[in-house]
Amino acid sequence: MSMTNRWDATALAGLGEEMYRWIERLYPLCRSITGAGVEDTLAVLREQVPLHIERVPSGTKVFDWKVPREWNIRDAYVKDPTGRRVIDFHANNLHVVSYSRPVHKQVSLAELKAHTFTIPEQPDWIPYRTSYYAENWGFCAAHNVVNALPDGMYEVCVDASLQDGHLAYGEYLHHGYSEEEVLFSTHTCHPSLCNDNLSGIALNAMLASLISQVQTRYSYRFLFIPGTIGSITWLSRNQQRAQSIKHGLVVTCVGDGGPFRYKRSRRGDAEIDRAVEYVLRHTGGAYQISDFSPYGYDERQYCSPGFNLAVGSLTRSSHRQYPQYHTSADDLGFIGPNWLEESLSVYLKVISVLETNQFYVNKFPFCEPQLGRRGLYDDVGAHPDPNAFRMALLWVLNQSDGEHALLDIAEKSQIPIDTVAEAASALHHSGLLEMAAARP
Repeated sequence: MSMTNRWDATALAGLGEEMYRWIERLYPLCRSITGAGVEDTLAVLREQVPLHIERVPSGTKVFDWKVPREWNIRDAYVKDPTGRRVIDFHANNLHVVSYSRPVHKQVSLAELKAHTFTIPEQPDWIPYRTSYYAENWGFCAAHNVVNALPDGMYEVCVDASLQDGHLAYGEYLHHGYSEEEVLFSTHTCHPSLCNDNLSGIALNAMLASLISQVQTRYSYRFLFIPGTIGSITWLSRNQQRAQSIKHGLVVTCVGDGGPFRYKRSRRGDAEIDRAVEYVLRHTGGAYQISDFSPYGYDERQYCSPGFNLAVGSLTRSSHRQYPQYHTSADDLGFIGPNWLEESLSVYLKVISVLETNQFYVNKFPFCEPQLGRRGLYDDVGAHPDPNAFRMALLWVLNQSDGEHALLDIAEKSQIPIDTVAEAASALHHSGLLEMAAARP
């Protein structure tokens, strides 16, 4: 049974709701690139996936970077001249610029505005801003709130610590028959933002949970890391291990109802690129394909020239492609269980293609072998689409020269890859095909 059949619509029913419940639980946590919010998030995920937690000390050199100091926040607020909190971290953790250094003082309205970010074109939304690598302090607020503030002196407070500690990330490796790996990587550094990227965290955790229950051809590595510095740190610590990664996807922005978007790997024509594009062509919905660019999520680190891994990015409404991006409007109402479930189904279909896409050699290449006396016509009659299965048998026999994988045959014949794979399995069991080494 293929993985697609194992995880059909019936089997996936309810998993979107389950992922949404995980997101609801994780939503209040104030995540950043380090700190308690990340640790608490990983602790929740460990209830679903047997994650191994790595902690890398501040100051550790990772290629051209250093692991930053650890940031933890307890409170942050702005009080108006009457003592009323007009900006409150506990009301929404987006109100503080992530990695703001500690501050507690009185400032004028003009100075407060110089340290406060708003979105004039969306005056009721709170933006998300960071100050990871340049020490500063600041707040984020709805433009209408800031515009209504009267002149006077304001008390500003960021009760936070910025000191040597650790960068934490989670990792789970599912061992398959092969040591070659498929990588699924998601970033854990965003606070209360749902599509970017609690949706990616939840989907990656669900993939890991499902994969852990089955035997697979490939090994599967699932990473839960802070964006940019997390992938740089992992790659720095795993340069040799990274060479085992044959395919990979960065998992983010998969919880909204936008069309699927695929950003190819740097190679452009890697097997993962072809597998994702094949699945998207057959989903029946709208989708978009773009070539690699060195801007975006962690695919740009995995695809850096020193590694050049075959890692793409499969999203829905991606970064800067929806108004709610990096704002308080990317909330629990912006995503939906049905969209999460649909995204999970697409990811599982990609996994099925990768698992299925093998090379065979026809052991009887001189003219067609006789199928009837090997019982293969009986298989044709029992198949739900006998005409497609009969043609798949002929196509697989003709193309199995060690140079054409099953995805090649499915694309050339226009027969679904599941049917092509069933035909290959029947021919293999009958002794007409043998496994061949994959192309480099």
